[in-house]
Amino acid sequence: MATDINEIISFIKENDVKFIRLAFCDLTGRQKNISIMPDELNQAFDQGISFDAHAIMGFKEIVDSDLFLVPDASTMSVLPWRPQQGRVVRFYCSIRESDGRIFNCDSRSILSSVLENKRSAGYDFNIGAECEFYLFKTDENGEPTTEPFDKGGYLDVYPLDRGENIRREICLCLEEMGIAPESSHHEQGPGQNEIDFKFSDPLTCADNLMTFKTTVRTIAARNGLFASFSPKPLPEHSGSGLHINISYSHNGRNPFRSEPGPLNEGASAFIAGILDRVSEITAFLDPIPNSYERFGAFEAPKYISWSHSNRSQLIRIPAASGDKMRMELRSPDPSLNPYLAFALVISAGVDGIERMLSLPSPADIDLENTDISVTGGLNMIPSTFGKALELAQGSDFVMKTLGRETVRKYIDLKSAELSTYLNASNTYQHFINEYFRVI
Repeated sequence: MATDINEIISFIKENDVKFIRLAFCDLTGRQKNISIMPDELNQAFDQGISFDAHAIMGFKEIVDSDLFLVPDASTMSVLPWRPQQGRVVRFYCSIRESDGRIFNCDSRSILSSVLENKRSAGYDFNIGAECEFYLFKTDENGEPTTEPFDKGGYLDVYPLDRGENIRREICLCLEEMGIAPESSHHEQGPGQNEIDFKFSDPLTCADNLMTFKTTVRTIAARNGLFASFSPKPLPEHSGSGLHINISYSHNGRNPFRSEPGPLNEGASAFIAGILDRVSEITAFLDPIPNSYERFGAFEAPKYISWSHSNRSQLIRIPAASGDKMRMELRSPDPSLNPYLAFALVISAGVDGIERMLSLPSPADIDLENTDISVTGGLNMIPSTFGKALELAQGSDFVMKTLGRETVRKYIDLKSAELSTYLNASNTYQHFINEYFRVI
């Protein structure tokens, strides 16, 4: 897709584009957008398009509420589900103050800044996201229910798997938007699905994940269904994870590209850094109370541990070779803000390298079905959202990575959410009312 502004203007004129969406996300990772007409695009690139930042949770006070969206030309994408006549294109944007400075709480710019800082030290990263979601039926008014679309299980086929045509439509839409799906299948839970797309640099991966969630929701709605990215929508069934696969190179060398056996020193320290910091960053990886109902069952981790090819671990090294040599972090879930999450995980890994941390021995056991006499020596992921918020608030590492203002606003928002949740007479119903429809 064109990245030069003049080429973009020409594309829009020649391809009957009538609406342009300027997209961004709030601190919690929920996508927002403004639509403008093509004649306004030059102003958007030059000066930005203003919006009421006070109306976005955690952004600005009402006495100083103007912020501006400036599109990133490299992110232009035609929305294939919109009409071919009077087309719609979308850009992801940076968020700027009226004087042109980047807004301190612009999570996309925070990730971009972290990557630039690490790149100056010789590091480059690739991330691939594996995102699970549920498809639910809707009622006669089109409102979501908690009745799964099918009763299928892991890798089932039609007729048990009724979502294959929807996954196919999603994959075709993603391809049209320049996102390369690698695989898709039915997951363990009834109505649960997974679509994996090819790894890319972290900023592109975060953008692609935002696009992916919008595409899934849109295609599901077009088929009379509701797509949920909630961590644990059905208490008795598998939760939905967002597995983050990371590889990196330092001065052009990928330490994960090694022969079977002991890990390379750089890869070991990188993993050790994430293990060391994971409790401090869990509030950003698993950002709602429902997230913590997922841990410890259906292959969702509970302990701070690692191993090779072991899906009961927090971090595993998948069996792979060449470009696919990587580590996989298995605790995050799809309700996160990917820009903040990727910034923290990458920074934790590099922090481990800089401190030359040693990696503990692998836990080559099934942690879901092992006696406490074995697991008692392992540290646990924070078991509640309240504990995770407390650890994040006290972390100098989190403050340094994301900025004090961003962390303060995020903690304030999430603490208020948690207080409301804890005071609810029925916490599951509170989850349905406050999170299920919007995550």
